[in-house]
Amino acid sequence: QVQLVESGGGLVQAGGSLRLSCVASPLTLDYYAIGWFRQAPGKEREGVSSISSSDGYTYYTESVKGRFTISRDNAKNTVYLQMNSLKPEDTAVYYCAAGRFSLSPNVYSYWGQGTQVTVSS
Repeated sequence: QVQLVESGGGLVQAGGSLRLSCVASPLTLDYYAIGWFRQAPGKEREGVSSISSSDGYTYYTESVKGRFTISRDNAKNTVYLQMNSLKPEDTAVYYCAAGRFSLSPNVYSYWGQGTQVTVSS
């Protein structure tokens, strides 16, 4: 059974930083684009960032450009989301997913259980 496990969430003050990690087993992440999504209470799931499987292309939603950085370490089967200059509006449950290179959740086949990120003002 494929599992994606996120970690690194928590409570941080506005302006602070967090690094989220996504580890997969037994899935080999090399063959998949990996996306980070978030969902705040009462809102739809939103694509935050995506990284392609092999050539490192990245997408970012406009609201996080210049603040968030997605990266992958295929040797560790891990994808990271470095989040800097966090804002209260970044508060949400963050999910990683494996699938096709896109910010649309509809093209992702495998999902983690999510990690809570809370940014206080």
